[in-house]
Amino acid sequence: MTQAAVAECYYVNGRWVRPEQAVVPVEDRGFQLGDGLYEVIRVYAGQPFALDRHLARLERCAAAIELALPAGRDELAALAAEAIRRRGLLEGQVYMQVTRGVAARVHHFPADAQPSLIVYAMPGRIPDPALYERGATAIVVPDERWLRCDIKSINLLPNALAKEKARRAGVLEALLEREGKGITEGSSSNVFIVQGGRLITAPAGPYILRGVTRDLVIELAHAAGVPVEERFFSRAELLAADEAFLTSTMMEVMPLVQVDGHTIGTGVPGPLTRRLHAALRQLTPSVS
Repeated sequence: MTQAAVAECYYVNGRWVRPEQAVVPVEDRGFQLGDGLYEVIRVYAGQPFALDRHLARLERCAAAIELALPAGRDELAALAAEAIRRRGLLEGQVYMQVTRGVAARVHHFPADAQPSLIVYAMPGRIPDPALYERGATAIVVPDERWLRCDIKSINLLPNALAKEKARRAGVLEALLEREGKGITEGSSSNVFIVQGGRLITAPAGPYILRGVTRDLVIELAHAAGVPVEERFFSRAELLAADEAFLTSTMMEVMPLVQVDGHTIGTGVPGPLTRRLHAALRQLTPSVS
């Protein structure tokens, strides 16, 4: 961070406040029911990356749950930029959350609730650069989530349970396997495998969150002439893959070299993984 940080760096429903003032009412539906959405936007060189894509996804998800956003795309973009400025942030993330608002506890949508909006910037959890050189490890766990994984809901309990299993196993990620489908995604990432020079990843739809980085990597692969198949793949296909990697806003393109104790490919980050990560990095702002 730079020295320009401002104490009032949390935006809460129309006001910039100090951290200790950034509180949630007890009857906020996000707090009680998980009735809300969020976005995490990566910051490079003080600039929000792929912001329009993130805000477009927020709008799509809001429409899916019939939640009226309290601000338009231009205003949300301005709030993200202001959050970065107030925090004096060069590298990190912007967190943006919208809930249906405060109302007496009922399960149906209250008629009089006003949506709540929170925006703030923070350094974020940027992976150790050495991890990209040696590659990450993962385990496979059952996918126990609901059938609208395409909605970026703040209700993340199944994801948290899976991530805790990964932590206890001493690995970076838990890969989710849905009965009758195969590997869907990670607890906080999308998953790709490489077979014979082509990429394979689970299709967009209700079983995965369509990641911004996932979409960018697919576009970069197409531009480079790399075939892409959007289909589910089995755990056996994953273990037999030439390469595998994870994508997410904070991880970018993370090589995956071991799953459930089995070595993937040669056990080191593969050439196509490295190539796509380098291509993604070319799109990101850098400090001049």
